[in-house]
Amino acid sequence: MAGGIDELIDVLYGMVEDAWSVPLGKDKCVIEREKVLDILDELRGNLPGEIKAAREIVEKRNELIAAGKKDADAIRKAAEDKARQVVSSSELTQLAKKRAQEIVSAAEKQSRELKAAANAYCSDMLKKTEESVSASLSDLRKLRAEFNAVAGKNTVSAPETAPEEKED
Repeated sequence: MAGGIDELIDVLYGMVEDAWSVPLGKDKCVIEREKVLDILDELRGNLPGEIKAAREIVEKRNELIAAGKKDADAIRKAAEDKARQVVSSSELTQLAKKRAQEIVSAAEKQSRELKAAANAYCSDMLKKTEESVSASLSDLRKLRAEFNAVAGKNTVSAPETAPEEKED
């Protein structure tokens, strides 16, 4: 009688169900001792192999679960690292943009200040030049008048060669 454990248990179950009841013994029955012992021997012989196979299946399942957990942890860790990089990169980008804006603002302010200072300097220089030219023109007119006065005494009448300039 060769068969799997389930089949042998089914045979035993059938034997007990079909067994004759003992008179005045409600839960007791008569079964063939040799037949039951043969089935139990077969179960005992098959059981270690079945248990070993079941243990191997459980062990492989546990290995697969452990490998899956390890892979999941590695994926999770990589994702966290990537997220930290992205956040860090984003923060660095924001800081760089902010710093760049500060530098541009400072440069624009400095440019405005330099332009204002250059304009003030040029205006001042032009004013001084204008004052200097005006003073020189005034001095030149005085010298010409003095020259004409001195030159007029020494000569009878000298024709004027250049018309006198008028001040605006």
